[in-house]
Amino acid sequence: MTANRFATRLNSFASRPQAEWPDLVGKPSMLQMAARAAKVAGLTDLDLNFPDHVEEKPAEMAQKLGDLGFSINGFAMRYYSNPAFKLGAFTNPDAGVRREAIDLTKAGIDAAREAGANLMTLWLGQDGFDYAFQADYATLWQHEIDGIREVAAHDPDCLISLEYKPNEPRSYSLMPDAATTLLAIREIGLPNLGVTLDFAHVLYADEQPAFAAALVARHSKLLGVHLNDGYAKRDDGLMVGAVHTLQTIELLRQIRRDGYAGAIYFDTFPDMTGLDPVHECDVNIATVKRMLRVVDRLERDNRLSTAIDRQDAVASQAIIQEAMLGPDS
Repeated sequence: MTANRFATRLNSFASRPQAEWPDLVGKPSMLQMAARAAKVAGLTDLDLNFPDHVEEKPAEMAQKLGDLGFSINGFAMRYYSNPAFKLGAFTNPDAGVRREAIDLTKAGIDAAREAGANLMTLWLGQDGFDYAFQADYATLWQHEIDGIREVAAHDPDCLISLEYKPNEPRSYSLMPDAATTLLAIREIGLPNLGVTLDFAHVLYADEQPAFAAALVARHSKLLGVHLNDGYAKRDDGLMVGAVHTLQTIELLRQIRRDGYAGAIYFDTFPDMTGLDPVHECDVNIATVKRMLRVVDRLERDNRLSTAIDRQDAVASQAIIQEAMLGPDS
């Protein structure tokens, strides 16, 4: 894992706009939010939403972000431009709407490549259903597979990462968990496909984050890690380690062992309650660095691997608490 690459959700930096732009009318621009994000020490990368954040030619935009000290980690698709997408993008019952969503995604991939990035994240939260007898499930699944396959084949050198989530905005998502997402990737069978794990999504899919990461590494490849936290009921977007500290450390240990080479991306929501986004991101980075030091200590402690081999929960908990909190005297 590349410990010194940290990326963030750019829209977080629209939080408390009056503190940064007292004369602002309307919403801040992408570059305004990026300039604010540049105040975070140690933040190296940005992820951009498409088409929302692409306000000019991608290469020129990338140059301006570079002048602020940022690389572009990747793009993420957003399907808000057509209200019809609420009933599905790749799974919409209207073939014309499905085609629009696929073509929009291809344009997003092209824009990412023009900006110098080779990662496109697909969160297909609008592809699903809300009622029994609303849809034919085999048809929905086929549309989803066909759509993902077509966009992944559009540029084989661009990595396409599927970010799963159990629900929201749809009551039931077609990509709700690690197993279903891996099943789709296996069925599509293209080598540039992989998975993005969002910590809060994994929690309320009732999964253990490190176990989900291990399955992804075994059956596909991990292309993105979105850190945040929550109470496993919804996508809370809380600060890293605020609730599930041990599970976050275990996930970091797992992805390091599996050779994850991407950025750590903070998908948190300081804008939901008006937190200072610069300070919030500073603390997230510091938290992950501390957690990685705990991982270093655990990896040097042969007692932990012995306890895990025995599945000795008491011994492993004692070792982890000592690594985190220090000896008891």
